[in-house]
Amino acid sequence: MSNPAVHVETIAHVVNSRKKVSDDYWGGVESIIRLRDDLPLDTLLGLEEFSHLQVVFAFHEASPSDVHLGARSPRGNPDWAPTGTFVHRNHRRPSQIGISHPRLIKIVGRDIHVGDLDAIDGTPVIDLAPWFSTFGPQGEVHEPAWPAAMLRDYWSTPQGEAGTLR
Repeated sequence: MSNPAVHVETIAHVVNSRKKVSDDYWGGVESIIRLRDDLPLDTLLGLEEFSHLQVVFAFHEASPSDVHLGARSPRGNPDWAPTGTFVHRNHRRPSQIGISHPRLIKIVGRDIHVGDLDAIDGTPVIDLAPWFSTFGPQGEVHEPAWPAAMLRDYWSTPQGEAGTLR
């Protein structure tokens, strides 16, 4: 089977105080997802009724040379066994896209205010949708112990940055 290219247009971009990519301390960061000017405002009608969104975005500062195909230890920590490319949730994947589930705070015109979106300022948003709990995992969820250890500070509040928009 061939490897077809897919053209995807962005619908918005992120506005927030986070200028640099970081592995941790995303808690408390408030962002705006600013919808493109050419998209009708009624594309957002009813979105305010939901508590959370699913946001698909591009790792726009990543380079194709960042992609790593194969096994490696998470965050380079030798205490964790090497795992394959599709076990990692970062920019080193072939498509270089991310998915996040921020809290919806409010919508003002084209600005969708969210909390706990782990994307930096200027990030292109490919798509967003309300989070439907029915689409969440079905059945019991299980995972190894290393993700919880690795992400211990992921949603911790960064010093001096929480709640700021610029």
